[in-house]
Amino acid sequence: MNQAIGDYLKHLKLGHLLTNWDQYLKDAVEKNCSYQHLLTTIITDEYNSSFENRRLSRIKAARIPELLVIETFPFDRQKNLKKKLVLELYESMRFIDEKQALLFIGPTGCGKTGLGTSYLIHAINNGYRGRFIDFNDLIGLLYSALSDHSEKRLIKQMAAIECLLIDEVGYLTLDKVRAGLFFDLMKQRYKKHCTILTSQLGFDEWGTFINDSHLTAALLDRVTENCTVFNMTKCISIRQKRITYATEKATSE
Repeated sequence: MNQAIGDYLKHLKLGHLLTNWDQYLKDAVEKNCSYQHLLTTIITDEYNSSFENRRLSRIKAARIPELLVIETFPFDRQKNLKKKLVLELYESMRFIDEKQALLFIGPTGCGKTGLGTSYLIHAINNGYRGRFIDFNDLIGLLYSALSDHSEKRLIKQMAAIECLLIDEVGYLTLDKVRAGLFFDLMKQRYKKHCTILTSQLGFDEWGTFINDSHLTAALLDRVTENCTVFNMTKCISIRQKRITYATEKATSE
C-alpha cells in the first residue's frame, strides 16, 4: 500500500481495511475472487468492525461496574424465577420497543442487579445507548447540579438515555427537594425510554424513602402504567462468600 492510499483510508476512518489491506489482496489472488466478491467482503467486514467499535464505545459510556450477561445467570439456583418469561421479554426486546419500566425486587445477593444488567447490555448490543448508575449516586448528581443551576440540563441528558438502569432504589431517604428531582427525571423518561430499577423495596414500600405521599403516588402512577415486575423476594442469595476467621490463640508465659 502506498502512502497516499493509507492516508485516504485514515481520513475516511476505514481502519479495518487499512489494517487488512495486504491480506485482502493476498486472498483475492489465492482464491481468484471476483471484484464483486472482494468489494462485498471489504464493505461487510468494515461495517461489522465499525458496528463493534460503536458497541464497545456504548458499553464503556454506560459505566457498568460488572459486565454480567444473561447466559451466565444461574437460573437453576433460582427456582422461584420464571426463566421462560424472563427470556421471552429479553429476546423480544419489548422492554425497549414498548418503553417499559422494569423493576427487579428482591433481597441483597439474589441476582437482581445482575439480571437487570443483562437487559441493559442486551439493549446496548442492539444499538441503543445505555447507562448504569447507583441510586445514591444519581440523587447526588442531581442535587449537586442545583448549585450551578444545571439540574435541568442534567435531567434532560439523563432522560434522553434509551435504557437507564438505576440500581438499589430506596437505599437513600429523600427529602422533598431530592424527591422532586428524582420525580422530574422519571417524569421526563415516562413513555419515552426504558428504565430499569432494582430495589429491595416493593411498590407499597416506596413511601418509606419518599417522604411525600402525593409525590410517591404520582411517581408510582407513571412507573406502573407500563411495567414488568420481577418478584425475586423468595429467591435465595447466590453471592459467593469466602470468609476466613482469623483468631489469636491466647498464650501464657
